[in-house]
Amino acid sequence: MRWPFNILCAIALILHFSHTLRADESLVTDISSHLISVTSDFTGTELLIFGAVKTADQYGITNHGDIIVVVRGPKKNVIVRKKERVAGIWANTESVTFADVPGFYAVASNRPLKDITDDATLRRLRIGYERLNFSSTSSIADQQPFEDAVIRQNGQSKLYVDSESAVNFLGNALFRTTIKFPAHVPVGNYIAEVYLFHNAELISAQTSPLFIKKFGIGRRIYEFAHKHPYLHGLVAIIISLLAGWVASAIFRKD
Repeated sequence: MRWPFNILCAIALILHFSHTLRADESLVTDISSHLISVTSDFTGTELLIFGAVKTADQYGITNHGDIIVVVRGPKKNVIVRKKERVAGIWANTESVTFADVPGFYAVASNRPLKDITDDATLRRLRIGYERLNFSSTSSIADQQPFEDAVIRQNGQSKLYVDSESAVNFLGNALFRTTIKFPAHVPVGNYIAEVYLFHNAELISAQTSPLFIKKFGIGRRIYEFAHKHPYLHGLVAIIISLLAGWVASAIFRKD
């Protein structure tokens, strides 16, 4: 049987491409769950990120190298205000609005970041709090204190987590780490990134999608509040007034 020339060329390209893919499979990763359900009794959870490092002769790798794991949460706009004492009264004097600020950010590695690769590479990949590079259209010259305030507040709320030496290798190939999410973690679309470095050079990277969604009565209230914010506020005020009236009626003294 004679094969047409174009089919033979296609088969040759497929074989060459598949061979290249197999040769570049130096990193295989996965996460324990791609969907985290937030219900009324949600108290936080942990996400397991694991994988294996394969030997790649074309890179001359003879050990497992270094692993950096980054989990980024949904982006949002954040307004940071500066308060100063004016005429004896604390008042807002300056404000900066940052765009596309991660609502959650966690980084874990098997060694300190500075020992894995250079700062230029970390900055290009936006690994580390100080390299997130918040964007702003504000005319304020020095915005660093405002950025530090965002990072400090999210760190205190456990929404920004820095866990150096938290990636553990099991033998010479397998690795794992856990990322903790607090009870007030924002819902939305997340992405888990795993980077493999060797001798300070980026060898391979893998990404996995992650979704955190509300379910049950909490989801219905959340959707109602975002679709009808004014009506939701009015209902909240009415419920508060009714609760106060009921409490006063119960504990009223004759």
